[in-house]
Amino acid sequence: MIDPELPGRKPVVGLIGGIGSGKSRVAAEFARHGARVIVGDQLGHEALRQPAVKEQIAARWGRDVFDAAGEVDRRRLARIVFADPAELRALEALTFPWIERRLAEEIVLARQDPAVRLIVVDAAVLLEAGWNRCCDRVVYVHAPRAVRHRRVAEQRGWTAKEVEARANSQMSLTDKVTRADDVVDNSGPAEEMAPRVDELLRQWSA
Repeated sequence: MIDPELPGRKPVVGLIGGIGSGKSRVAAEFARHGARVIVGDQLGHEALRQPAVKEQIAARWGRDVFDAAGEVDRRRLARIVFADPAELRALEALTFPWIERRLAEEIVLARQDPAVRLIVVDAAVLLEAGWNRCCDRVVYVHAPRAVRHRRVAEQRGWTAKEVEARANSQMSLTDKVTRADDVVDNSGPAEEMAPRVDELLRQWSA
């Protein structure tokens, strides 16, 4: 919860939900209201570009998971790690500590920016990684399974099998929604979701 003993403290809101639920779209709506959005996927990209991390990835999974430019091909690596829980844990052990440090740094920077009203963390594995510890509130973004799969196919080109493999590596949606403080329905167009974000901001500032 937001600490009332810290007047003016900028709250940190974590977004969770199923793959393709549209967390980034909800985050963008919060950004329209003065939020600084920190995207876990971007930090994950940064982690995979770190020389020390790349060396350890090459040592465990070989050069076949790298592209011609010498960067990690995330889709090739994903096919390996999402097929084997032990391999996924190994990758998380390499990347999560670095991502968590960068997340903390970004939160500090956002709090120092007078233009920032609140901070939104959009991270697919927020709960699984324990990064919800830095959040004052957690918001679950809802969208039906068919809608989520269609969005992922259109936006990322993932197959249903790839979506299921990634989803199976995460906490169940039932568990996620029970861990949330609030819910945003993002089943339809953005103009239907936006009023719910407005409503939450009013509730939190009341």
